[in-house]
Amino acid sequence: MSRQMLRPFLPWVVLVLVVALVVALVWFIRWFRRRRARKALQLAVTAVGADSMIDALVPDGMGAGFHVDFLLLSVHGILIIDVREVQGNIFGADQMAEWTVMDGARRFTFVNPQSGLYDRIAAVRAIAGEVPIEGRVVFTRQGKFPKGLPKWTLMLDTLAAEFPPLDSDARDAALAHYREGWERLRAAVRPSSMKHMR
Repeated sequence: MSRQMLRPFLPWVVLVLVVALVVALVWFIRWFRRRRARKALQLAVTAVGADSMIDALVPDGMGAGFHVDFLLLSVHGILIIDVREVQGNIFGADQMAEWTVMDGARRFTFVNPQSGLYDRIAAVRAIAGEVPIEGRVVFTRQGKFPKGLPKWTLMLDTLAAEFPPLDSDARDAALAHYREGWERLRAAVRPSSMKHMR
């Protein structure tokens, strides 16, 4: 094909290239923002622990396992953190099977996450032994609980206040006391293919 025959198509080729470049740039910006948000979330959660495991599969004792977003070794024992990124007003209570989310005109429900948290706590306790085990369902700033927070539920901003650090001497003694159970847990878990950003 000669150059003269290609000349009428040249503006279309340039237009397609410009559109492709803009689409790629928008995709990259979104990817970068998600990655930055994921890193900020990880830092906020892991800051309350001396050691952490992210996206872990904890054996359930029956050949399967439970995905855990964060396992943290802290001065309070082992913490299980289940992160939820839900946007809108969340209406949930301890006895409700499903919690409702209202976000403008959009409305949906999801299963009460407390029962899954209890299962994860039991699985970790079976491995870690006598170490104190606590769990929390942590919601990011995108969600709000206008009627109050259900039991074992926190907002990300209050996680550090719920589990404050001790002074260095007490911290070292507590961590040493829990280290054996933590190492048993570390040896038992496997990486999970699920991601904590939901």
